[in-house]
Amino acid sequence: MSHKIQATRHVVYAKHGMVATSEPQAAQAGLDILRRGGNAIDAAIAVASTLTVTEPTSNGIGGDNFAIVWYKNQLYGLNSSGQAPKLLSLEALMKRKMSKMPTYGLTPVTVPGAVAGWAELSKRFGQLSLKDSLKPAIDYARHGFVVQKTIAESWQKATQIYQKNLQHEMFSPWFETFTKKMIPPKEGEVFYLKDHANTLEEIGDTLGMSFYRGKIADHIDQFSKHFDGFLRKEDLESFSPEWVEPIKSNYRGYDIYELPPNGQGIIALMALNILENFTYKDKEMIMTYHRQMEAIKLAFADGMTYVADPKHMKTSIQSLLSKNYAWKRSQEIKTNAIDPKPGRPINSGTVYFAVADQEGNMVSMIQSNYMGFGSGIVIPGTGIALHNRGLNFSLDPKSPNVVSPEKRPYHTIIPGFLMKDRIPLGPFGVMGGYMQPQGHVQVLMNLIDFNMNPQEALDAPRFMWVEGKKIIVEPDFSPKMVEGLLRKGHEITYESNLGHFGRGQIILKDPITGVYVGGTEKRCDGSIASY
Repeated sequence: MSHKIQATRHVVYAKHGMVATSEPQAAQAGLDILRRGGNAIDAAIAVASTLTVTEPTSNGIGGDNFAIVWYKNQLYGLNSSGQAPKLLSLEALMKRKMSKMPTYGLTPVTVPGAVAGWAELSKRFGQLSLKDSLKPAIDYARHGFVVQKTIAESWQKATQIYQKNLQHEMFSPWFETFTKKMIPPKEGEVFYLKDHANTLEEIGDTLGMSFYRGKIADHIDQFSKHFDGFLRKEDLESFSPEWVEPIKSNYRGYDIYELPPNGQGIIALMALNILENFTYKDKEMIMTYHRQMEAIKLAFADGMTYVADPKHMKTSIQSLLSKNYAWKRSQEIKTNAIDPKPGRPINSGTVYFAVADQEGNMVSMIQSNYMGFGSGIVIPGTGIALHNRGLNFSLDPKSPNVVSPEKRPYHTIIPGFLMKDRIPLGPFGVMGGYMQPQGHVQVLMNLIDFNMNPQEALDAPRFMWVEGKKIIVEPDFSPKMVEGLLRKGHEITYESNLGHFGRGQIILKDPITGVYVGGTEKRCDGSIASY
């Protein structure tokens, strides 16, 4: 049986600036920076760094980030995801008798890109110094922050998993940093991350250089060497974020922008290209959901086959985004559910937040440690929790995503941006592993096809394709729709853990009045700060 999840928020309007995040203290940090004269980019850095403190269950200093920035009438893309260490190779893993990439420990750790992303954004677009933008995060880490409900629940689950699975001494710093004598903080408790504060301060003082070339890099290098990891200071020194041209597809007159691979944003665009070949009378129709599910499955079948570090892709982005190819894929959607297989395109080629300021600059940004706290590795005395993005590498030598030195893995985190007739409407995103492109498709169709406002678009019940014909749906998903989809061969189950369905934020700008309208996630501690 399903039960209703009551939406608790109304759409929010603002004239001067807006910050939409998954955690209220981070939203306030961004607003404080805006009111102090910072722009949307300064505020985004404040939010990003504060979230590493107040929501460490989803991201950290040792993770990656991506951003789409609308700045002074131009769109920019930043890929700040790190590459595999030079010592990490398929051969090295085979020597260690690994048949798959481990989830925890130092092996799946790739170069963390988040800090370099903050520094690069600040250097190119910021009005304030990087140190000024990091100040709210430093204050929360040093003087304490209040743990919110959803975050406390995730912290508790992570601690239980880590206590069971991470008993090697290399994991001791995680427990020393994120628990009090093995007990995680409770909802409403004030928690301190003083090592984290010192690290953020040094990052601000050195413009991030200490993390990649200085004292912090030395600490990471020493710890990795001590426990036989692959990451070295040389890998950190060789990293730099990459400015990229966002990719796009037009869906019913709206230009949807995502970042190019190694991210999976292209999967959302491929699914929308397929879906554009159909008309939809109403959201709450069995055929609407059926086609959405089938299109997402087909797009993932291609994405998981062809998407990798673009330097290693054998299939072009243009061919995957071809409208002709999308039409051919749409013809594979029949009356009943299919088990998706990759097509043959013709070759010619886990926090999300949104910020907008009074000058019209807007930032769509996403940052993650992957799978909660990441690898379970914390560098002693720094508060730095390292991510485990290498987990997404394939160990199949025939895959374009096979693990290889200095190669970026297939990446799940994706920011989005919406425009129409060359006019920027604003940033959107839904975080959550492989749910992300699925969330983008569902939320965008809610906005465009079904005329919902941003909050309604986020509140609407979601589904997630898992594999084959397996779909999970939220508790408030219509039983009538489930019955109809079961008859079409979909294997539908209700899922009470709302964490599976992603957490989204949207800020859109009215092109006539200039007023911002925002929506935030009901499935977590979502918050909008505005003025």
